[in-house]
Amino acid sequence: MNNRTIERLRRKFIGISMLAIFLAMLFIGGAIWLSSYIVSQSAIRSSLDNLVQSEELVLDTSISDHFDDPRITEAFSSNIRDVIEYWVIRYDETGELLSVNGRYSEKSEGFLLSISDEIRRGTPGNGHRGRIYYKYVEDEHGSTVAFIDATTEINALTRLFYIALIVCTAGLAVTYILVVHFSDYIVASEVENFARQNDFITNASHELKTPLAVIRANTEMSQMLNGEDEWSSSTLKQVDHMNGLIANLVMISKAQEMEDKTVMAVIDASEVVESSVKSFEPVASQEGLTLSTQITPEVSIKADASKIMQLTTLLVDNAIKYCDKGGIVRVELTQIRKGAVRLTVSNSYKDGANVDYNKFFDRFYREDKSHNIDKGGYGIGLSIAENICRQYSGSINASWKNGEISFICQLY
Repeated sequence: MNNRTIERLRRKFIGISMLAIFLAMLFIGGAIWLSSYIVSQSAIRSSLDNLVQSEELVLDTSISDHFDDPRITEAFSSNIRDVIEYWVIRYDETGELLSVNGRYSEKSEGFLLSISDEIRRGTPGNGHRGRIYYKYVEDEHGSTVAFIDATTEINALTRLFYIALIVCTAGLAVTYILVVHFSDYIVASEVENFARQNDFITNASHELKTPLAVIRANTEMSQMLNGEDEWSSSTLKQVDHMNGLIANLVMISKAQEMEDKTVMAVIDASEVVESSVKSFEPVASQEGLTLSTQITPEVSIKADASKIMQLTTLLVDNAIKYCDKGGIVRVELTQIRKGAVRLTVSNSYKDGANVDYNKFFDRFYREDKSHNIDKGGYGIGLSIAENICRQYSGSINASWKNGEISFICQLY
């Protein structure tokens, strides 16, 4: 695992951790504020009901109760304390003003009456104008409009909101610092496991070479003494296949280590892809296939030219190996936007309707009909291609349509 992969893993861990913590804080803070809002609205409505019925806020406690320790139920009281301004305006059945009662400033009376007249032109019910909440009711004796100044309740909710916002922001900042600090310890185990895996592959590959060399030598000696037969030829063929498999295992383990040494520069991807495809023209011709290209000129991307060539080589080689007899291999390259390209390699594949293409990128996976080692494949080419795409924050996908399989790479 190279430095880039480690850094990507570390950033992903930090991002996921911070997102989870943010969502948890958002849920907790939102639940607390919403609960307070519901309780506050319930208290306002209950107090308005009391005003309509009795023209005063009915309290169920005396001042002596306040000398005791507070009870938790008081925090969820269904009434607003009698320390606020409120008004109750009553009218007879003809709409004539009967009374104006409550606790309010005298200079506010004219304004209240005008607001009351405006409310009465609407339908009965609850509502609010800014921080003033009201209830309008009608009966056979006339109508009543009750007002409550809910400034204290609203200020409490606003204060709670900003306190929660400040605390959550500070909590996220502290959490970010801690997560960044401890992220290296979190990914250390993954780095160690990957290093052990690479060491195992390297050591196993080295140990396997000796018995394979002995098998090859003994088989060749047998051919020299007894002549070549199908058994000795098959043995040598399997030895060659195993040597190739070992080489590919080593290549996989070293591929990511080489990422840090790649030279990143803005390149002409069109030129690189076209050059890579041309090298396959004799192979395609020998196999009786048609090699078609549709490469947009001067497609550019910041990348390592050798990686783009390797990606193209892997996909075109795979397309030629598994193309239907007499079929067509297509290579297309287009510029998605500045610094981003799409490479598509397709080939004829008439029997691909019911194939699970997601497995094509698993290492050592080959679709059943392709398990013939004469094809020369080890089932790791597409896995390496996927790894290259990931190096450039891109993606690779396989799809089948109208008898043709396509591998679509997007690089950024």
